[in-house]
Amino acid sequence: MFSSQEIIKGGLILIAIIVFAENGLFFCFFLPGDYMLFSAGILCGTGDFQVSVLTLTAMVIAAAIAGATFGYYSGSLIGNRLLNAKDSFFFKREFIIKTRYYYIKYAGNTLLIGRFLPIVRTFAPILAGVINMDFKKFMIYNSLGAVLWAGLLIIGGYYLGVKFPQILNYLEYIIFAFIAITSIIVIKGFFSAKKNDKESN
Repeated sequence: MFSSQEIIKGGLILIAIIVFAENGLFFCFFLPGDYMLFSAGILCGTGDFQVSVLTLTAMVIAAAIAGATFGYYSGSLIGNRLLNAKDSFFFKREFIIKTRYYYIKYAGNTLLIGRFLPIVRTFAPILAGVINMDFKKFMIYNSLGAVLWAGLLIIGGYYLGVKFPQILNYLEYIIFAFIAITSIIVIKGFFSAKKNDKESN
């Protein structure tokens, strides 16, 4: 978790690096994307983070698109190897087939809604590459998801920072609320997917 002072000191470069990594590197799924953007927006609104909110939003959108695109290509490389791999205790080609079927049916929702969910945000573009999702279609949802994610969180935070500058005193509570809500959604989604998988079998 990053404090407001760390966001201010790190500036745009730190935020862009974290956004890129969380959106495309599978080992960076734990990074604090949502609440970092919301906090940065609030700090822009209060004037503590002396960066234009439009510059911040544009930088985050670009980093999110670039990160997810990198994730897609890395997933594509992994996917080609997996398709030629033999079944083992840890891997079964059936997983790839099921993932491909899921993406054919729900690709748009996964990439758009998944942008707002930790872990899902990191792995959705990688899995899209693994199953060789049409790249143009991927980029449409990738770009739209990045705009919605960055726009809603940063602009929303900025508005609150302008209207209610005292909100900085409650920033830690807001961050914990973000963590709790997104964790509940991810856990609920996991068990729902598991239940649907059992019913389909």
